Amino acid sequence: MTPTVHDVVFRAACPDCRGCFELGAAALRLAIGRTARTTFYSFTCPDCGAAVRKPAGERIVELLTGGGVRTMRLHIG
Repeated sequence: MTPTVHDVVFRAACPDCRGCFELGAAALRLAIGRTARTTFYSFTCPDCGAAVRKPAGERIVELLTGGGVRTMRLHIG
């Protein structure tokens, strides 16, 4: 059986509490900017509640978009 978008989970870690966990696509947000420095994904740590933001290279963008993570494009200047 082929997994649906709702079945996809991503492994993540919190730099604040060092917790490791799995998150569904709905728990993540992806922001795509004009450069690698302005492209990132974010989530709230389920263990400590910290707002986490991490850089997203091409492969991460591909995995997250393919897994159904909500994406927004940043248009700056």
